[in-house]
Amino acid sequence: MSAEMLRRHFFLSKTSETEFGLLRFLLFTMMVLLAPGLALADLFNPKTHVLDNGLQIVVVENNRAPVVTHMVWYKVGAMDEPPGKSGLAHFLEHLMFKKTKNLAAGEFSDIVARNGGRENAFTAQDYTGYFQTVAASRLPLMMELEAERMVNLQLLPEDVEPEREVILEERRSRVDNNPGARLEEAASAALFANHPYRIPIIGWEHEIRALNIEDLTQFYQSYYAPNNAIVVVSGDVKAEAVFAMAEKYYGDLEPRKIPEPVAWQEPPVEAEYTVMLRDGRVTQPSWSRRKVAPSRNSQDASEIYALEVLADILGGGATGRLYRALVIDQGIATSAGAWFDPDSRGPAHFAVYGAPREGHSLEDVRTAVDAEIAKLLDEGVTQDEVERAIRRVQDSSILALDSSSRPARVLGAALVIGMDISDVEEWPDRIAKVTADEVTLAARRVLAGPGGVELRLLPEEDAE
Repeated sequence: MSAEMLRRHFFLSKTSETEFGLLRFLLFTMMVLLAPGLALADLFNPKTHVLDNGLQIVVVENNRAPVVTHMVWYKVGAMDEPPGKSGLAHFLEHLMFKKTKNLAAGEFSDIVARNGGRENAFTAQDYTGYFQTVAASRLPLMMELEAERMVNLQLLPEDVEPEREVILEERRSRVDNNPGARLEEAASAALFANHPYRIPIIGWEHEIRALNIEDLTQFYQSYYAPNNAIVVVSGDVKAEAVFAMAEKYYGDLEPRKIPEPVAWQEPPVEAEYTVMLRDGRVTQPSWSRRKVAPSRNSQDASEIYALEVLADILGGGATGRLYRALVIDQGIATSAGAWFDPDSRGPAHFAVYGAPREGHSLEDVRTAVDAEIAKLLDEGVTQDEVERAIRRVQDSSILALDSSSRPARVLGAALVIGMDISDVEEWPDRIAKVTADEVTLAARRVLAGPGGVELRLLPEEDAE
């Protein structure tokens, strides 16, 4: 999974390399858990309960250590922002750490820190999340704090304006000063003609500057409510005790009428785009191609299992077809592979990529990737390749067991995009049934179809 892919998916309010790595692991784990023969219930045995106000509580009992991770996932993200208000979801996420009816600005974080916990939050296109990891005995306090800011946030100019500058600086440092991130923004704008995925999560600078307290307040009051949230608790707890605790702290919160989500549809794809960016800070040129593909919420979602296997066959590390061909056999690239992430409310995309070795060009990489794809589309994949790809995913799934926080992340990320626990449990069985013919057909439909975006990142002096 590329770093730029992760930056497109998440903006954290208190970014650190540690937290960025944890979110990197979330996406990786969502893929590795799709292994045949492993039902997620057998790994985590999640228990769930819905309060009368619509708040879903999910609990994973894990007594390996006396700690607990408490996550609140809201079913709202950057894709739900009104036109012309980009960055609104991310801006509000920052402000959720400010003043509430019963907490001073910054007091939420101070309390978590005084109780030995760590916390963060993240905004994605599809959802917004907040979490704390603390001693199990501090879970009631975390629920009390999250319930407070779920309904009692107070947005004041003295908090909003300084935070606007923080976000603008975040955009400058993470996007404007990062050639790869700027290329990703341009590529998303080209790949999606209609869907709001074309707009960056952090927002366009001019629209961030124009957001006001009324915009933020309306967004908060529209989407932040118990019936639009999921609480996931993982760690040294008992489910029934957590359900009772949730009833105490969240049960009295009033539900709200949530706006109906827009049923965004992409028009038929015909054109192919090349997005190129040259920058003097680029030391390693890179090339990639993106194609719109089905997601778990698409009408043709049945193809996603075959596409996940295809991504591993093409891009499964040193054993993937592209790495073997371009890096090992031909020696023209330093890296090559593919990825596919179907876990979204809107359309997904399938990507192939490569970076040339010194003495070779992006055109060399592009030609070699196209040759490997043409070979796959013509000859298909073998059942042996499919079985080995599934085993590689299966062998990696043990990583999901090594902490108390990862089950909360995996389950929350699945449920908040509209899946339920039974869907999660069936993923392994569905992938286990994927055949070579299904992978070949999915490849031909997605990779051979019209449209797509080609990305080229080049040093400033390179005229390629």
